[in-house]
Amino acid sequence: MLSTDFVTGSPNWLDLGSPDTAAAAAFYGSVFGWDFLSAGPEAGGYGFFQRDGKTVAALGPLTEEGASSAWTVYFQTPDADATVKATEQNGGAVRVEAFDVMNAGRMACLTDPGGAEFAVWQPTAVKGLEMTSDDNSLCWAELHIGDPVAALRFYGSLFGWRSQEMETPGMTYTVLSTAEGDQQDASFGGVTPLRSASEKSRWIPYFAVRDVDEIAAKAQGNGGSVVMPAADIPDVGRIAWLADSFGATFAVLKPAPQA
Repeated sequence: MLSTDFVTGSPNWLDLGSPDTAAAAAFYGSVFGWDFLSAGPEAGGYGFFQRDGKTVAALGPLTEEGASSAWTVYFQTPDADATVKATEQNGGAVRVEAFDVMNAGRMACLTDPGGAEFAVWQPTAVKGLEMTSDDNSLCWAELHIGDPVAALRFYGSLFGWRSQEMETPGMTYTVLSTAEGDQQDASFGGVTPLRSASEKSRWIPYFAVRDVDEIAAKAQGNGGSVVMPAADIPDVGRIAWLADSFGATFAVLKPAPQA
């Protein structure tokens, strides 16, 4: 699971692009109990989702032409410009070149060779999320992609990620870890093949919750939908995939008790 002791390759930021930020803030406030704090008039409508005064994610208007509402996972880099260059050299695409976000840090928006969008964050004043792996906060990041082996090569070249395969019903699941620390303790996400030809490659954020079914009901009650009904996964926990009122997909997980 994630911690806020971010190292190279850690998911260290998460934001939602939405066509209606006020409605999105109301949705996630009702579902997760998050508050929304504006970053100020100079931030162009961008702001922070908070729980107990700690930032758990962020929200802003859609800025890329033709973009639809979606969550974006950011990974820590010591050099955003170098990561942009490595992305291009390894078959990925640059959607937004590296730029400074006031004094907070430097970021870039990228796409891997399989078509999954992600971003990188080089921190300065803002180190990253202030709460992870607690109730109603980010606990896992999962890549769904057509060629997991190629994806591992690509991200390995960018961040040095380590991986370990797990056999699960019907498929092989690959657990991702940062290059630093004990491999199990440093795990933060996974890679899995696309389930159908119609599914698009993407990163899905998982939020830890106390009651998956209750959160799913809240999502539906506030204009969202259930993408994948709640199910128990042995040794993992109870999981559901949901979408907000504008179609942005996310997942919730009640982790299984650890032996």
